[in-house]
Amino acid sequence: MTQTPPADPQGAEQDVRDSLADDNTDAFVDGDRTFAPGTARSAFSHATFRTVYLGAFASNIGTWMQNVVLGALAYSLTKSAVFVGIMTAAQLGPLLLFSVVGGMLADAFDRKKLLMVLSVQQAVFSLILAAVTLPHSPNRVAMVAVVFCIGVGNALYAPIFSAVVPVLVPRRDIAGAISLNSVQMNASRVIGPAIGTTLYATFGPSWVFLLNAVSFAFVIASLLRVTLPAPPAAGSQGLHRLLEGVQVAKANRVVGQCLVVIFTFSFLSLPFITQMPKIAGDHLGIVPKSSSYGILYACFGVGAVIGALSIGTVFARASKARLTRLGLLGFAAMLTVFGVLRAAPPAYVVILVLGCVYFAVITSLSTVLQQDLDDGVRGKVMALWIMGFGGTVPFGGLLGGVAMEHFGIGPVLAFGALVAVALAAYADLGDEPPRSRRLALGGQ
Repeated sequence: MTQTPPADPQGAEQDVRDSLADDNTDAFVDGDRTFAPGTARSAFSHATFRTVYLGAFASNIGTWMQNVVLGALAYSLTKSAVFVGIMTAAQLGPLLLFSVVGGMLADAFDRKKLLMVLSVQQAVFSLILAAVTLPHSPNRVAMVAVVFCIGVGNALYAPIFSAVVPVLVPRRDIAGAISLNSVQMNASRVIGPAIGTTLYATFGPSWVFLLNAVSFAFVIASLLRVTLPAPPAAGSQGLHRLLEGVQVAKANRVVGQCLVVIFTFSFLSLPFITQMPKIAGDHLGIVPKSSSYGILYACFGVGAVIGALSIGTVFARASKARLTRLGLLGFAAMLTVFGVLRAAPPAYVVILVLGCVYFAVITSLSTVLQQDLDDGVRGKVMALWIMGFGGTVPFGGLLGGVAMEHFGIGPVLAFGALVAVALAAYADLGDEPPRSRRLALGGQ
């Protein structure tokens, strides 16, 4: 499969050889520096991964600038939580509808070209969104339609990018690469809203959407500089390809458990994320439009960054299966405490810890899953992961909101905590090394 020639072909080919190096190497040597395998530093030392990582980081900052301003704009135009919910569904709903298609594309076509095309598509529709929101009273139907188109592009892009990250480094460094990828996702969740809300208040929403469109240039430029390994030859087509991810989950107990955990956890334990304004206003006395709410949101994001980074640094050598189970128990404890708090200062501390254990769980679970996959099925399985991780959250939040109106905030969060405890008991995630499981299933 033809790849776009890099600026330095010999260097790029060496990067690809490095990324496919033997799993049995004990340490990665970069000049005078030696990094332990599986650490974030070892993963970041690979030039191909580093280039793509930095481009994605810059682009994700723009995405989160747009995400936070969209919600604020939707509320300011209508004062309606229903319209905010519709806008959120337009943004995230496509993850549930189109992620499997993205995974199918990832395993059948040139991933680099797909990522570039989808980046351009999202940039173009962000420009259209900037134009649509220029009037003082923009057309709401047009806004939702354009945001939905951006959401479709993101839903196709996400599983392809998730399938690319592990092949940018040797298998021994997958944990570090996934940890760093989680860090940039969550760091952009902190940096993007801070920049976006400031620009929104000063210049209006259109400039924010315009800058997000420009931010896609960073990921496109990074992809132009690297050569990515081609996906394995395509096997079955059509509906059979869509079902292969489910078949892999049925055949591989660990993969199946990982997907059950992410779907159940996201749907039943995470309503607090989408219902944060209600929790802040009703329980903590924080006005959602205030700087105090921004601090609450930032504390959660900072905690998520710490949790994701710790998996690839402090806990790089620890069992990710064990960390997942312990993290679920820690999450349950923190969510229960968060549900009974009635003051802002302790809530800042608790939600920071909650964000930390939440993304430690996500990063550990993703690592267990990725290490159990062969590249030939990675895209299809990661599409299911994206559906669970992102696509079920808005619908779980909607259900959680209805439940909060009937039963209160505390009981709903306590139920989410009980679900996390049950998942910790359910998910043993296998005891033998992942390579042994792959070989037992006929993998390489």
